[in-house]
Amino acid sequence: MGLVRADIELRNLVDSNLLPIDVTSLVDTGALHLCIPEHIAIQLGYDCQAADKREVTIASGERKLCPYVGPLQISFKNRKCFTGALVIGDEVLLGAIPMEDMDLIVHPAKHALLVNPNSPNIPASTVK
Repeated sequence: MGLVRADIELRNLVDSNLLPIDVTSLVDTGALHLCIPEHIAIQLGYDCQAADKREVTIASGERKLCPYVGPLQISFKNRKCFTGALVIGDEVLLGAIPMEDMDLIVHPAKHALLVNPNSPNIPASTVK
């Protein structure tokens, strides 16, 4: 399928004085969460030393303890969601949970992240 990247906006929901950050994220349906590098967390006003911690398993199978910050807002096209972020790695990674929350789909042939065409105006979800 190849790599899929998407332009998203990240915003600190607690400190409204901080401007949002526009970033290009790697879209990863095999990951669950939003992951951001430490320099992005700092720009968003989060203190990684005081943050909550999560134990995560990375692709190699190794387990690591990493900061978990938030709340933050992710925006993509006409969609938004509210989440926390794991502080790990050297690039922004958009995982399955925020993609599901915003009702987005990955189009393999176009190497693109898209708004679900079955619900173009408002995100849809299943609750049953």
